[in-house]
Amino acid sequence: MQEWRVYSKKADFSAIGKKYGIDQVIARVIRNRDIEGDAAMDSYLNGSVDSMYDPMLMKDMGKAVDILLDTIKNKRKIRIIGDYDIDGICSIYILFKGLLFLGADVDYEVPDRIKDGYGINENLIKQAYDDGREVILTCDNGIAATEQVRYARSLGFTVIVTDHHDIRYEEIDGRKTYILPEADAIVNPKQADCSYPCSFLCGAGVAYKLMQELFKRTGNEGKEREFLVFAGIATVGDVVDLKDENRIFVKEGLKQFKQTDNYGLRALMVINGLDDKEICAYHIGFIIGPCLNASGRLDTAKRALKMLLSKDKYEAERLAGDLVSLNDERKSLTAAAVIQAEKLVDENYTDDTVLVIYLPDCHESIAGIVAGRIREKYYKPVIVLTKGEEGVKGSARSIESYNIFEKLCECSHLLTKFGGHPLAAGMSLKEDNIEELRKYLNEHSNLTKDDLTEKVWIDVPMPLEYINEDIINELSLLEPYGKGNEKPVFADKNLIIVSFMRIGRDGKFAKMELKKNNGMSIFAMCFNNCDGLNEAFINNKRISCTYYPEINEFRGNKKLQICITGYRIEEDI
Repeated sequence: MQEWRVYSKKADFSAIGKKYGIDQVIARVIRNRDIEGDAAMDSYLNGSVDSMYDPMLMKDMGKAVDILLDTIKNKRKIRIIGDYDIDGICSIYILFKGLLFLGADVDYEVPDRIKDGYGINENLIKQAYDDGREVILTCDNGIAATEQVRYARSLGFTVIVTDHHDIRYEEIDGRKTYILPEADAIVNPKQADCSYPCSFLCGAGVAYKLMQELFKRTGNEGKEREFLVFAGIATVGDVVDLKDENRIFVKEGLKQFKQTDNYGLRALMVINGLDDKEICAYHIGFIIGPCLNASGRLDTAKRALKMLLSKDKYEAERLAGDLVSLNDERKSLTAAAVIQAEKLVDENYTDDTVLVIYLPDCHESIAGIVAGRIREKYYKPVIVLTKGEEGVKGSARSIESYNIFEKLCECSHLLTKFGGHPLAAGMSLKEDNIEELRKYLNEHSNLTKDDLTEKVWIDVPMPLEYINEDIINELSLLEPYGKGNEKPVFADKNLIIVSFMRIGRDGKFAKMELKKNNGMSIFAMCFNNCDGLNEAFINNKRISCTYYPEINEFRGNKKLQICITGYRIEEDI
């Protein structure tokens, strides 16, 4: 069930519109994204690479750079240990290519999702030791690896942790004590005593800032900009807030994407039919990103890295084809697992406020995707657990009013390993603890009926007749869209459906004409849950809808239309 709410944030929208040359509607949407003041407004509209923050504002940045420069100078051997998801892949790429350019003796290792699990572990450390490596540099992991870092240092390794995940803590008598690994340097903007202004970077964003400072210190200032496309891909793919510096990463990265000379990225574009399209954040999040992620889910993330690092066009094309095939397999596995999970919820857990679902036969790599789908359907925090070779592993996806990471900290005694963010986390535990975990989380959830009601925030209740080409063109100023900078939501009511036509495969989509009492009409598209609209048309019912305005261009002809994102059926016509 959804509840529609209208933003009521105040500002002088007329003055803002005049100052920045934008429509008041656009000014209102920007204010709804909590952008206030001239500096914030200018950064939002005009932010660029030149306005990014000094990497030295990040705690331990200077220490990490000093260690790496000394390592390169003395020809010590570096092993990068990353993660198997899109953020980890892009983080490794940035650090590996950047350090190679600086003349480092560097290689990388990616944990195997099934064999190793998430992040640095004793086996990977021992392997690095046997290979004669001397410095371990983590990316997109390591902040929770207290025992592993201690083991690495006992073997004589210098350890630099770069990460962006939340920091675990113990709470005693209402006081939090944060648990950090004893690394030689920790570069993570989430640290409590870190003064970096943008604390919500992804792992590749942190890697980019490290290379930015390294290049500056070695007389190669600006060299890091060739990695913007990879920082942008990871920022979208890891679903961090598209605000502040993250917005710049994606905005500038998308500009580079189309002109990239990376054979792997070009091959992925071509095989997915994107080579003649204007690449936007949607293409990264729902087409390119899943292909890169599929490598680490069902095979090895090294395949995706090999594609990105390939200097052979034909090899890159072959590897891109492999990733697309893996992603197709992932889709099939996900669909089957979602059906199984829904059945378990409907039969056993309808009264639970936190859904803990055990799917022992589910491929552990898709647990997070399945959890996300179940969260979307039931709008409850969800943990999907699977049976792995070394016990039970799981992924969590949460809702805005429930910080899953904090809740896992509270019941860490039931877990063998965990880490993550307020809205997403991963964990390992013993099979015997599954039911106790479910009971604990539900008994201590404190979730209310209002918490479990999904809120759809309407930016502007804008009558359809207000839509024009200028406003639609100005909406592009708000891009890229994503978490923290969502696509604007508009709404109108008392609409009559005067024609309705099913389109697409199996008639899942719909095209219709909407009419208002004043005679104004506009075409509309709907790509989700169209059955109710068909019933409204047949039974002569009016609708209210949330929408996004678009320009439909076909053979040189332009027409205004809307894309319906939600609707309610009203009274008889």
